Amino acid sequence: MLASTFRISRAVLPRAPGAVYAKRYAVSVAPPAGAKDPPPPPQPLPALPPAPPKPTSPAPPGLELLSPVWTRITDFTIDKAEGAWVWSTDGKKYLDFVAGIATVSAGHCHPKIVKAASEQLGKLVHGQLNVATHKPIAALMNRMKDFVKLSETDRYFFTNSGAEAIEASIKLARHATGKTNIITFEGSFHGRTVGTMSLTNSKSIYRRGYQPLMPGVFVAPFPYTYRSQNRGDENACSAWCLKKIEDMLKMQTAPEDTAAILIEPVLGEGGYVPAPAAFLKGLRKLCDENNILLIFDEIQSGIGRTGKWFAFQHHDVVPDILTFGKGLANGLPLSGLIAREELHKKWVPGSHGGTFGGNAVACAAALATIDYLKADYMLENAQRRGVQLVSALERLKVKYPIAIGEVRSKGLMVAIEFTDRVHKGTANLITQFALSHGMLLMTSGAFEVIRFMPPLTVTEEEMKTAINWFEKSVDAVLGTKF
Repeated sequence: MLASTFRISRAVLPRAPGAVYAKRYAVSVAPPAGAKDPPPPPQPLPALPPAPPKPTSPAPPGLELLSPVWTRITDFTIDKAEGAWVWSTDGKKYLDFVAGIATVSAGHCHPKIVKAASEQLGKLVHGQLNVATHKPIAALMNRMKDFVKLSETDRYFFTNSGAEAIEASIKLARHATGKTNIITFEGSFHGRTVGTMSLTNSKSIYRRGYQPLMPGVFVAPFPYTYRSQNRGDENACSAWCLKKIEDMLKMQTAPEDTAAILIEPVLGEGGYVPAPAAFLKGLRKLCDENNILLIFDEIQSGIGRTGKWFAFQHHDVVPDILTFGKGLANGLPLSGLIAREELHKKWVPGSHGGTFGGNAVACAAALATIDYLKADYMLENAQRRGVQLVSALERLKVKYPIAIGEVRSKGLMVAIEFTDRVHKGTANLITQFALSHGMLLMTSGAFEVIRFMPPLTVTEEEMKTAINWFEKSVDAVLGTKF
C-alpha cells in the first residue's frame, strides 16, 4: 500500500524549503505548505578553560592513613576557623560557603557555644541513655518545643547523624503502622547506610556496587519544575507528580502495605530544589486519605537554614515525623526525630537505641546554638542575606541567559543551575576558580548545580565579597563562550 502511494527513488534534490524531507530519499509528494527547514544546530562550544592550580598546605603526618573513599573539594588542611572563615596550615584564609555542609549554622567556634560545650565537658561528657538521663537533653527538648510543634504530645528521639535519624524514622513508621513499604523521591538524599542509601536517589554513585539494597522502597517523581515537562508551572508539575503517586498506590505499593512517604521539603544533595507548597499540601492529603505517615527529612533544611526554624513552617503542612540534625549543635554530632506520643508508644521499647545518641556535650552545644540564633536574629539574617545573594545571581542569569537556567532559594539554601548547553563539569570548574580566589563552594546533584550554604551568621560585607569572587569565577569559565 505504501509503495503504491509514495514513489521513493535515490535522488539528490537541490536545497530549498522542504529539502529536509529528502536529504537521502526523494519523495514524490510535496512538503506541507509553508514548511521550512529546521534551524541549524547550535555551534559546539569551545572547550572549558584549564582549572586553576588547587591551593595546598602542609599536611600533618598521618593523613596518608585516611581512606581514599573520602572525596575532597580541596587539597589543603584546615588549621583553625572563626565565623565564616577558615585558615589552612600555611596561613591562607578562605571564606567558607560550605559550613561543614550546612552544619556550622552559628559560624565556626562561636564563643558562646564553645563556652557551653567546655563547661559541660567539665561536668559530664557522656551519660548513655539506657543507663541514665541528664540535664542538657531535658533542657534541649524544652527549648525545641518552643519553636517546633507537630502535635500536643510531641516526643523526641536523639541520635548522632542524619542517616541514623532517617533509619530511626523508618523503624518508627514500620512499628507504628504495622506496614513495611516506603515511598521516596527522585533526587533525594537520606544517607549512606545500607538502609538510607536504599532511599537515596540523588546520584547513582551512592548505590553503585552495594546491591542488593533494602527491599520495600518505591521511588516517585519529585516536583523539580525546572527539569519537568511543565517548566515554569509549579502547579501543573505538582499535579502531575501527585497523580504519579496515586498511580503508584494503585499499581506498585498498596496503601495497606505502605508505611510512610519520606520527602525532603527542599532537596539537599539533589540540587537545593524546594518542593512547591501545592505539592506538599497534596501529599499531606494523600497520606491522610490512605492512612500513610508523612515523614519530612529536614536534616539539611532545618534549624534556621531556610529563614524559619524548619522549611515546612513556610507552608501550612505538618508531617507525622520530622527528622533534624546538621546545624542543631553547630558541628557536634547530634540528630533526631519528633513524632506524636501515639506513634512513639507503638515503638517497641528496646528495639532501637544507640550508644552516643543525645550526648550531653552535644546537647549543651545545641542549647547554646539555638539561644544564639534566636537572640541575635540569625533567622532574619538568613532571609536578608539570601535575598542579597539571589539578587546577584539573578543579575548573572541575565548576563548569561543561555548558560544559566535557574536561580532558586529558601533563605540561605541557595542554588544556581546551569543549562544543558554548558559542558559537563562547568559547575565544578567554577567552584575551583572560586577556591582560587579564596572561597569554598560545592556542587549539588546530578546536574550542573552549585549550592551556597554559608553560616547563618554571614554578614552583608562577607556576602559582597562572596558575590564578587563568584562573579569573577563565572566570568572566567563562561565569559568567552556565552
